[in-house]
Amino acid sequence: MAADRTDTGYLLALASRRWNEVLEHRFADAGFAEVRASYGALLVPLFEEDGLRLGELARRARLSKQTVTTMARLLERDGLVARRPDPDDARAARLFLTKRAREFESVVDSVLADIEQQVVELLGAGPAARLKQALTALVELVESAGPAATRPRPRRHSPRPRRGGARGAART
Repeated sequence: MAADRTDTGYLLALASRRWNEVLEHRFADAGFAEVRASYGALLVPLFEEDGLRLGELARRARLSKQTVTTMARLLERDGLVARRPDPDDARAARLFLTKRAREFESVVDSVLADIEQQVVELLGAGPAARLKQALTALVELVESAGPAATRPRPRRHSPRPRRGGARGAART
């Protein structure tokens, strides 16, 4: 089957982008314009258990440590988390939710409940529940494919033109 606009992956990506747009608009309307939908990858585990080490946060968010470090900097910049040294390991840091993030928690709960209700109204309760089951199964499918399926792919670099001949002779 050729890739087109009915491809499952394409539709999932499109639906995900639209879902995130709706979230960000609703967050902004509630006074949290700085919160990106992608922040949920770190905020949700921290709402469940505050003060996680970056490595544990990466595991729970299913992201690389490098990605979590970058995202943590953005959340710090936006006043949603504070990084503190781990008292048990001087090499490690823990992330803690700020007062602003705690205020946001009730907003996100309300926004998500509203959107979930819209999904139920659009699809019906049974199909909405089956959609959640199907999405969960797809997440598990990717995870069962092993680490290679979730590992970031290597960057493609365009080859640089060689100087000084075909074998890259010494430059003068």
